[in-house]
Amino acid sequence: MKALVIGGTGPTGPFIINGLRARGFEVAMLHRGAHELPENPPEIEHIHKDPHFRETLDEGLDGRKFDIVIATYGRTRIIAEALVGITPRLIAVGGAVGYRGMMQPHANTPPGMPIPTREDAQRIASREEFEFGWLIRHTEDVVMNGHAQGHYNATMFRYPMVYGPNSIRSLEWHIMKRVQDKRRQIILPEGGLTVLSRGYAENMAHAVLLAADNPGASAGKIYNCADEQGLTVAQWVQMIARSMDWEFEICSLPGMFAYSAADFLLHHNSVNHQIMDTAAIRQDLGYRDVVPMQKAIPHTIKWMLEQRPDTTPLDYTLEDQLLAVYNQTKVQLQKIPFTAAPVHHSYAHPKQPGEGRDHRNR
Repeated sequence: MKALVIGGTGPTGPFIINGLRARGFEVAMLHRGAHELPENPPEIEHIHKDPHFRETLDEGLDGRKFDIVIATYGRTRIIAEALVGITPRLIAVGGAVGYRGMMQPHANTPPGMPIPTREDAQRIASREEFEFGWLIRHTEDVVMNGHAQGHYNATMFRYPMVYGPNSIRSLEWHIMKRVQDKRRQIILPEGGLTVLSRGYAENMAHAVLLAADNPGASAGKIYNCADEQGLTVAQWVQMIARSMDWEFEICSLPGMFAYSAADFLLHHNSVNHQIMDTAAIRQDLGYRDVVPMQKAIPHTIKWMLEQRPDTTPLDYTLEDQLLAVYNQTKVQLQKIPFTAAPVHHSYAHPKQPGEGRDHRNR
């Protein structure tokens, strides 16, 4: 059996490639050749062609047949067209940006994405509404049309923000460097209470491989995938800090003023939840995290410190200005006297039979 992985040098690539090999596939990779990972077996074939263009794809695929193709990189809508007649099985990986309200919260009423967001939630309707999101939606349509026309059995995945070894965009470093610089306070919008779906690389690869194992159950379907346990931004920050034996004081500012948090938040400082409903993949394919978040985050931080250290200094000038205002305001707020009212159950609790009213006149 022959498998082709298009991409394979991102965070989920080695897990997918080694997972296919464990299933008995002879695996080849098609990628630009700009990156190589030591985690990928040296004996597998590399087809160095750019997966963004039909002409280079046709050159790399000429005369080849594969039992399964997993596309994790490139222009998937072009890949889907180039694979007609090349493979009976296509698994493609995209993202959730095609959902309306993800990048432009106020396009929905109420603002933001549905909580949680199911696979049938409304998508970007037109290029004019939001071009990048529409292109993601259009790509999904091209792949699913290829399935409907019988060109191949297709499944698609909407990845969340992926973390783990070899992550291309390591937002975690902006938090880790604050630990290294022994910063005790960190600014988060709205107390960091926003919940964002994330996915550990090995878990996301496991989801993709489950579709490879279950071509019938996953045929013609698009799945959300994410870690089973969601975290608020504040919990995410504290989990990273504790992995480095540190603790932050979370300093809450209104989202519109939490400027210094933009570098380590998905899509800057959005305060709208992005919670992906993963019920479908759990029900259809039996998905469960292979690595729980409590282990995945410390492992990611350890790998980054050892394998990809970041020595670029951060400029805290803006953050210090914001913290000065925050700390001054906190002192002023603490001077306002306040005594919390006692909380009682809303139903009556009579002390003896026949009481018309209880001791709190309920």
